[in-house]
Amino acid sequence: MPHSPHTVSDVMTHTAIAVGGQASYKQIVELMKEWRVSALPVLEGEGRVIGVVSEADLLPKEESRTDDPTRPELPLTDRVKAGAVSAQELMSSPAVTVHPDAPIAEAARIMAQRHLKRLPVVDAAGLLEGIVSRSDLLKVFLRSDEDLADEIRRTVTDLSRPGGAVTVSVVDGVVTLGGSVRDRTLIPLLARAVRAVEGVVDIHLDLNRTTG
Repeated sequence: MPHSPHTVSDVMTHTAIAVGGQASYKQIVELMKEWRVSALPVLEGEGRVIGVVSEADLLPKEESRTDDPTRPELPLTDRVKAGAVSAQELMSSPAVTVHPDAPIAEAARIMAQRHLKRLPVVDAAGLLEGIVSRSDLLKVFLRSDEDLADEIRRTVTDLSRPGGAVTVSVVDGVVTLGGSVRDRTLIPLLARAVRAVEGVVDIHLDLNRTTG
């Protein structure tokens, strides 16, 4: 049975495009265009991530290119970035990163809270190991229905004992639990366990309590 993705290391891109602190503005733009990425980690030394330079960090230079007297003045941080010419001057620091053994849900939560599209993946020493993007995190939803059903059946077997006979069916990632349980207090536990399985889109419950 194929390994199911549970951590960032299972879905991340291991070959990461990065720049050094002295990379020029133009070099950064060229790399972003060539590799079709919206942000690049900035490295020093042996590969320690010290920041991230993104399209948002680059745009103030263009925004400042106007002589319209009615245009509001850029915030101080944007004025500084408008005059920057190297990655070290442009980058946002410290970098928001994630470890390879972090749960996929943790990476998704960081991206949502920080409004980020990509996260550098670093080891315990802060050295770059790869990149995880929003599209990488969505790979879990490519798991087959059969793969999901197999994992869920193992979960259900552990939680529904003793008694009861829970059935599992999965269609397009939507799980239906049917059959019966001896104790109805198990139903919320079963639902929570199924929702925690990576790749589950939704869950429908059609469970009854056994008698006798």
